Amino acid sequence: MNGNNFRLPARRLAATAAATVIAAGPAVLAGAGAAHATEDEGRASAVVLRTGLDVSLVNKTVNVPLTVSLNEVQAPADADRSTLSARLDGVDGGQSFTVLRADVATAKATASATKAEGRTDLANAKIHVPGLPLLSLIELEGVTSRATCEAGEQPVAESNLAGGVTVLGKKVTVSADGTTEVKVPGVGEVVLDMSRKETTSRTAAATALELKVSVNPLELNVAEVEGTVTLASATCESPAAASSTSHTGSDTGSGSDAGSGSASEVKPQGAASGSDLAETGGNSMTPYIAGGAVALLAAGGGAVALARRAKG
Repeated sequence: MNGNNFRLPARRLAATAAATVIAAGPAVLAGAGAAHATEDEGRASAVVLRTGLDVSLVNKTVNVPLTVSLNEVQAPADADRSTLSARLDGVDGGQSFTVLRADVATAKATASATKAEGRTDLANAKIHVPGLPLLSLIELEGVTSRATCEAGEQPVAESNLAGGVTVLGKKVTVSADGTTEVKVPGVGEVVLDMSRKETTSRTAAATALELKVSVNPLELNVAEVEGTVTLASATCESPAAASSTSHTGSDTGSGSDAGSGSASEVKPQGAASGSDLAETGGNSMTPYIAGGAVALLAAGGGAVALARRAKG
């Protein structure tokens, strides 16, 4: 009878230990999952051309928006198309017209756990607006923009203009940084904003050329065209740098600088743990199963000892 009285608490002890270990496993896993959920692989985008124009018809009672883009991509993606056409109701009888034609018009955006980059290239390009079928709004030999964001590094934004620029049939010298105003009597005016670049601690944006357009062609039933045209734009956002404060294994006291490497060398949290465990034949539950086995073994040993004492 005394033996039975001692066996019951011993069994309860073993069951309690097992339940504690099983319950603790998911709680710890939940914490690990929350830490891994903060991973950020960065972002990037690129676009060769984007318009935001308001086209007024001759009677000025109707405004038709012209909002188009060529090769607008977000990471990971790329595009290569050199011609963009559009069609507007009320303009030239609804016939399609060419907005951009170029020899090269590419956009590319990439993103990974260590780097994000957007890039655009435009070469030998002619841009037209409604109402000016024979006169180009702008002609240029080449522009490029690039925005690069690496984890732990200062983002970089850059844009370059190669060769000459012609605006409304007039050759102009574009300021490397700043605005250039071009006026053509009887046609209109264009303000060019060259090489717009912005950076923060984690983002970068570069636009090779932005045009503020105000023209009055009075052709093809078009009275006025106003708005903006953006050429060769790229943006990026840096990946989140992985934390260097976590440690695996015990400290050896050797004073090695485990977190002294550059941020680009730091692996994102959670990226390598699964593969390491897979290589050793385990998984994410292995520590908890092992811990449960130890706890059950200890509890079982205690129960046996208590039973023997009761019999003695």
